[in-house]
Amino acid sequence: MDTSSGYKDRALESLKGNWDKGILATIIVYALTLVPTYGISLSSGGESWGALGNLWQVAMLPLGWGLAIFFLRIARMEKVDYNHLFEGFSDFWRIFSTLFVKNVFTFLWSLLLIVPGIIKYYSYAMTDYILKDYPELGVNETIEKSMQMMQGHKMDLFLLHLSFIGWAILACFTMGLGFLFLLPYVNTSVAHFYEDLKAEQRA
Repeated sequence: MDTSSGYKDRALESLKGNWDKGILATIIVYALTLVPTYGISLSSGGESWGALGNLWQVAMLPLGWGLAIFFLRIARMEKVDYNHLFEGFSDFWRIFSTLFVKNVFTFLWSLLLIVPGIIKYYSYAMTDYILKDYPELGVNETIEKSMQMMQGHKMDLFLLHLSFIGWAILACFTMGLGFLFLLPYVNTSVAHFYEDLKAEQRA
C-alpha cells in the first residue's frame, strides 16, 4: 500500500487533462441529486430534507455510484464519458439494493455509538468499486468482500481522508466552489487506494 501523499500525487497525475471532466461530472451529479431535493422540500412547506426529498436522494444512489466509478476510470487512465455517470441505472436493482443495504447497516451501527458507525463506514468503503469489478457477487457478498479488503486498512483510508482536512477548510472560504476541485481530488485518490487493495488481494 502507498502513503497518503503517494495516493494524492497519483490522483493529481491522473487528473491532468481531466480536471474539467471531473469538475463537470461532480456538478452534474450534485445538481441532479440536491437541487430536486431542495425543490421538493420547498414545495412541501419548506421542511428541509422532507420525506419526498429523502426518497429522491435514495433513488439517486446509482447516480452517486456512477460518480465514484467515473473517477475510478480516471484513475485507470480510461477514457471517460458523461454517460458513464448514468450506467448504474442500467443495472439499477443490483446497485441500488447493495448501496441501500450498505447505508442501512452503517446507520444501524451509528445508532449504537459514533465510533462503531465510523468503523463500519470504512469497512464498507470499497463497496462501490466492487460492484463495478465483481458483478457476479450478490448484495451480502459484495459488502463482505469490502470488509475483507479493508481488514487492516481502515486506518489507512481514514488517514488519507484526514490528509484533505486543510483543503476542506480552505474550500469552505470559497463559498463552496473549492469543493468542485477537492471532490475529484479525493475521489481519484480513493480510487487509487482501491486499486492497490485489489492488487494486494491478488498477490
